[in-house]
Amino acid sequence: MKTHFALLALAGLFFWSSVALGQEDPQPNPNHEPTEVSPVRGIERKDRPRSGNPDPQANAAVPATQAGRGGNGGPGGNGNGGPGGNGNDGSGGNGNGGPGNNGGGPDGGNGNGGPGGGGNDDGGPGGNGNDGPAIGFRSYDGTGNNPNAPAMGAAETQLYRLMAPAYSDGISAMAGEDRPGPRAISNAVCAQSDSVPNPVGASDYLWQWGQFLDHDIDLTDGADPPEPAEIPIPTGDPFFDPTGTGTAVMSFNRSIYDASTGQDSANPRQQKNEITAWIDASNVYGSDEERAHGLRTNDGTGKLETSAGDLLPFNTEGLPNAGGSSPNLFLAGDVRANEQAGLAAMHTLFVREHNRLAEEIRTRNPELSGEEVYQRARRLVGAMMQAITYREFLPVLLGEHGPRPYQGYRPDVNAAIANCFSTAAYRFGHSALNATVLRLDAAGEEIAEGHLSLRNAFFAPQRLTDEGGIEPILRGLAKQACQNIDTFVIDDVRNFLFGPPGAGGFDLASLNIQRGRDHGLPSYNDARRAMNLAPAQSFADITQDAERQARLAAVYDDVEQVDVWVGGLAEDQLPGALLGPLFATVIRDQFEALRDGDRYWYTRVLDRNERRLVENSRLSDIIRRNTDIGDELQRNVFRVPGQR
Repeated sequence: MKTHFALLALAGLFFWSSVALGQEDPQPNPNHEPTEVSPVRGIERKDRPRSGNPDPQANAAVPATQAGRGGNGGPGGNGNGGPGGNGNDGSGGNGNGGPGNNGGGPDGGNGNGGPGGGGNDDGGPGGNGNDGPAIGFRSYDGTGNNPNAPAMGAAETQLYRLMAPAYSDGISAMAGEDRPGPRAISNAVCAQSDSVPNPVGASDYLWQWGQFLDHDIDLTDGADPPEPAEIPIPTGDPFFDPTGTGTAVMSFNRSIYDASTGQDSANPRQQKNEITAWIDASNVYGSDEERAHGLRTNDGTGKLETSAGDLLPFNTEGLPNAGGSSPNLFLAGDVRANEQAGLAAMHTLFVREHNRLAEEIRTRNPELSGEEVYQRARRLVGAMMQAITYREFLPVLLGEHGPRPYQGYRPDVNAAIANCFSTAAYRFGHSALNATVLRLDAAGEEIAEGHLSLRNAFFAPQRLTDEGGIEPILRGLAKQACQNIDTFVIDDVRNFLFGPPGAGGFDLASLNIQRGRDHGLPSYNDARRAMNLAPAQSFADITQDAERQARLAAVYDDVEQVDVWVGGLAEDQLPGALLGPLFATVIRDQFEALRDGDRYWYTRVLDRNERRLVENSRLSDIIRRNTDIGDELQRNVFRVPGQR
């Protein structure tokens, strides 16, 4: 009889699933041709817009050679070059541009695509002027963003394929049948014994914001009924088979997928994104009306529910929640809010910011209905998440290798979440985790309850309700440098994810490798080929680090076997960045698409004063105005003190 470990409720989707706006490319290249780089270690800059067909269910037609979001052929396809016309970049007025055929200018909309002006001059939400966007507010489920493809980016639609699937049977069978087992790879490549802080001074907010943001843009749950694909445990594994039975396995449930796919090689299996792809703060508000309604006070104030201590509300109505529908768990817009204490603190922070904004909007505009107050505050919170992501988070992660400057809305861009982004590249954060969550008082000292080990922070609301609230954690995240992004993963999630071995504990590295195979992701080298990057000819082409080379060679027979998540993390980092070329390219592509394909992008829909408020609101500002934290917090919380 096999020894089973408890089924992971989240199907392995624990996130750890750039250039600021207006900043120029480091070496401007108007033709977007590849820059001169090392054939293996450089990042190519060729324009690859996701243009041509924004239909979110068009995956079956993606050719093997397509590397970008283009419509026909190779990288970038032959889609339109961008919206043209003579508009004013979504600022309303009398623009007459609209999408043009191969035009190069910004989108002018139809003369009413932007805000109508008005508002106040002091940086707060707009006043009695015509400060609302002519295009209205977002839907909860993400539909209707693109009038030409209303389902694009919506909840319950397919993940996008940047690269053709590589199922073993060409249809749906797990990829990588010729590769070593995931746990064997994890033990050989990912075991971490020493702390390795990152080289650019990035703080723990790098991974914490990354997780919070991830839960705004993608969720792929497990199949129901389950479709097991157990992970074999090497005989004598010191954590999962200490008695040497040779029969131990780690439970794994394959991902939910579109039931209309996976029937033949012309229509291979396509997994679903169950929440909106847009950066719209759906993790705060929900991706459906029922959840959104359940989170509101519904008393005419436009506010969100809270519990004692101004914390998240508890799930007293039994809405779907990771960890079960227990009334002892917090409730938020995303079901994963209880996964760890730092994440719950971030959710709490943005609920407080919504309620603060609602009060301010109500004071300035007493004639507004509760619904209007709520929607205006919701729009501003989503805008703040966008601005923080592109102006603070991505520059630390990608340096000069991030998204190129915004050129306006592009209705021909498919903004759906790429399968290789959510299933591989954006799981970089699992390597950045520290084993200890610092909890600090205003003087920078450890609180009486002590610091918190990450393994004891999972599904533990009491860490906030009974141990000092969110402030100690929010201070601690800013003061500790995160681990370097490489193949190494701390024991807290490599052996003790959600519990000790044999009692619910899992290996996150193994889950990531298996999830990539479940989704039919290609090998590391095939992923590089798909993204127009030269394939590695040897392990030394992946990394110059001798230890990493040796670890890869110890478990993989050939460089062509390397799994995409493993190889992407093993790459040498680009100058000034925390990622290597493959993951930097995939992540850059995704964040360009999320921005360029979003008709509600904040620079298009906010008036001048709202935009000033948003762009002047660093994450540190939002923390200070919603907590007891003051000047002990540095201005840029994404870098530890003393780092710029």
